[in-house]
Amino acid sequence: MKLGIVTYQIAAEWDVDTIIEKCSANGYVGAELRTTHKHGVEPSLTKEQRADVRKKFENSPVKLVGLGSAFEYHSTDSAELKKNIDGTKEFVLLAKDTGAEGVKVRPNKFPEGVSKEKTIEQIGVSLREVSAFAADYGIKIRLEVHGAGTCHPPYIKQMLDIADNPNVYACWNSNMADLDENGSIEKHFNMLKDKIEICHINELCSEYPWKTLFSLLQKNNFNGYCLAEVAGSPEPDRFMKYYKALFNALR
Repeated sequence: MKLGIVTYQIAAEWDVDTIIEKCSANGYVGAELRTTHKHGVEPSLTKEQRADVRKKFENSPVKLVGLGSAFEYHSTDSAELKKNIDGTKEFVLLAKDTGAEGVKVRPNKFPEGVSKEKTIEQIGVSLREVSAFAADYGIKIRLEVHGAGTCHPPYIKQMLDIADNPNVYACWNSNMADLDENGSIEKHFNMLKDKIEICHINELCSEYPWKTLFSLLQKNNFNGYCLAEVAGSPEPDRFMKYYKALFNALR
């Protein structure tokens, strides 16, 4: 397992150079660039600017693990749904140009007045379309285990099954909703284990069963990135060193 960061929230105000500098100095080897942050890696970048981002990461020990989009496919408005699908495709092209491995998307909620089954079906069909598009460019689509209600792992499993494409993966998100009725994450982890491609991890001092998660990942021969999605700190270097030490102690 490799440790990296999500720019949300700790690095939200860092540009690309600062992200690479701080990750390199503190032993973090990957980064997911969340959209709307100061790094500015967005579809508005020119061809030359995209190449510059790619060069900066390739010339560093930090891997551009992915682009963290906020695209979601639950809307009952067909125009809004198309906007999210088209936006995902723009991020796929951005990922290709910048050297990112994948694009993260998410379910966010179940809209009122629509059955859960219909929403799950719509999300799955949308994932099928964007993952097929992304495959043509060698970019992975990662579905974050996210959203009010939609973060329930059995629902994520249904979405992935409907998508039915080897190029769509799961981003484990370390939610308390991962726990089953017995307080264990193992059952829900096993539902998704064959699709888990990256993990978002948060406060390692929380009650979440971190040792169990890391044990399950190792048992599943996971060699991907665990990306710290944590609050900012007035002493980021000091925090990052402590966080890495705790990560190493727990895994």
